[in-house]
Amino acid sequence: GVGGASSDCPALETAVKRILIAAARVPRQHWSVQQLELGSAIICSSSTDSMELSRGLEPTLYTVKAIFILDNDGNRLLAKYYDDTYPSTKEQKNFEMNVFNKTHKTDCEIAFLEGRTIVYKSSVDLFFYVVGSSDENELMLMAVLNCLFESFNLMLRKNVEKRYLLDNLDGAFLLVDEIIDGGVILESDAQQVVQKVNFRTVSEPAYGFVLFDYITGSSQPADVRQHPK
Repeated sequence: GVGGASSDCPALETAVKRILIAAARVPRQHWSVQQLELGSAIICSSSTDSMELSRGLEPTLYTVKAIFILDNDGNRLLAKYYDDTYPSTKEQKNFEMNVFNKTHKTDCEIAFLEGRTIVYKSSVDLFFYVVGSSDENELMLMAVLNCLFESFNLMLRKNVEKRYLLDNLDGAFLLVDEIIDGGVILESDAQQVVQKVNFRTVSEPAYGFVLFDYITGSSQPADVRQHPK
């Protein structure tokens, strides 16, 4: 039980509590695939944490070290770092370019570079990356990546391309902040992420026409609605 886990592995107790909280919010039969994947990943990760404790290593909920999106030339469009491994912008961009050079011509979804585990996927002229430590659970990182990509897919109405991302960059940062806070995973369901961003922005100036249209549920551009014929 949870009580038994607490004495041997605090991380396992925390993981179990997170799963129980999620289960209490939504009937099990309505759980999304992403939530089930994340729950499995949390348990697997916590089992790893238990083994790490036996080796004297400290378990942590700070799963994600960085998230960044690059264009098809390897240029940064969005980036968030959650530790001080790469303290300067120059070091971060050098790391991003190294990652891009290693991954942009491959069909794999995972890479290992500079002591980091990296999962990634591409869409048209965009590359999405989620970075964890070398011993991080790949399922956990992949759950974050899938949530990140699907959130953008919803926000940009399936137009996951550079020009649409640049039009909605403020909204893009809000999406990332709803998924990750300081390296800790907050949400793995894209629908929930977009709904939370909508709630935060619906009473504020629009973050680009695509996000505004998504919030209002309108299929017409803002200028058409404001100046009907």
